[in-house]
Amino acid sequence: MGLFSGQFSNVVEWEEFREDMIFYKWHNNEIKRGSKLIIRPGQDAVFLFNGKIEGIFKDEGDYDIESDIIPFLSTLKGFKFGFNSGMRAEVLFINTKEFTVKWGTKSAINIPTPQLPGGMPIRANGTFNFKVNDYVKLIDKIAGIKDSYLVDDVKLRITAVLDQLFMKWIVKEGKDMFNLQSNSFDIGNGLKTDLDMQIFDTGITITGFTIMSFTYPEEIQNMINKTASHTMIGDMGRFQQAAMTEGISSGKVQGGGAAADMAGMMMGMQMANQMMKNINAEDGQPNPTSSGNSNAGSTNKPNFCPNCGQKTGEANFCPNCGNKLV
Repeated sequence: MGLFSGQFSNVVEWEEFREDMIFYKWHNNEIKRGSKLIIRPGQDAVFLFNGKIEGIFKDEGDYDIESDIIPFLSTLKGFKFGFNSGMRAEVLFINTKEFTVKWGTKSAINIPTPQLPGGMPIRANGTFNFKVNDYVKLIDKIAGIKDSYLVDDVKLRITAVLDQLFMKWIVKEGKDMFNLQSNSFDIGNGLKTDLDMQIFDTGITITGFTIMSFTYPEEIQNMINKTASHTMIGDMGRFQQAAMTEGISSGKVQGGGAAADMAGMMMGMQMANQMMKNINAEDGQPNPTSSGNSNAGSTNKPNFCPNCGQKTGEANFCPNCGNKLV
């Protein structure tokens, strides 16, 4: 039977279009006279003959294959459709959009670190983007033997090597194991390049790779949070005060109202003592609570008269101007 024969025409189109489908191959024993080609937005139609590209159509619309398509194909590579040749053509519809895929590490990645002999178990998640960029490679490696190809097929290939590449880029250049999020942009760019090379021969390219978050084991995350708290507060004394305040307000300080009151009073005394130290330091006066500076109940006598500056010695009055010193 010829290419154009019989009484019934075909409609060559992407049947049952799916958003997660990368390409769909239409094939039949023959394309009949009066057949139509339908190209929808976001699709390219590639005419194949004997597994090779004969023509690519990118403009959306309805086309009469006999009058619109065949004359155009005949100008390419000497392609000829004979009415009685018995040749068979296929049409490959390709989804031209950029796909966005969520990913997550399949299992915890043990990153070597001196602090933990067994390695730091880390998980991560995010998104990656890809699109078809080379129809020849796509047909040669995939579409030549498959009638359709899904996003999940690409995701499976990516996640198969993702964990191994993650370890490479986290360890590279001594990344801070406890602050990986700050390096996520560099790590993501490195992974994008490597993953693109992994699927380069399929005619698909990775256009973006984003790391949304890193996840540490619970005990490691708690340690990171405590370290950050200490750094923000500035010193251990103030951290203890803040921790006591949090315990009182949250009810974690047990033992009834008396215990909570006692804890609050102790904290208040510590804060008052600190305030006195700060005031004395600003005035240039010695700390009255420090041992060796003074006895309880006694008053401090200045070494120099505040009125005339004369050295006072042991006297209660200034020997120069008579100003009372105590």
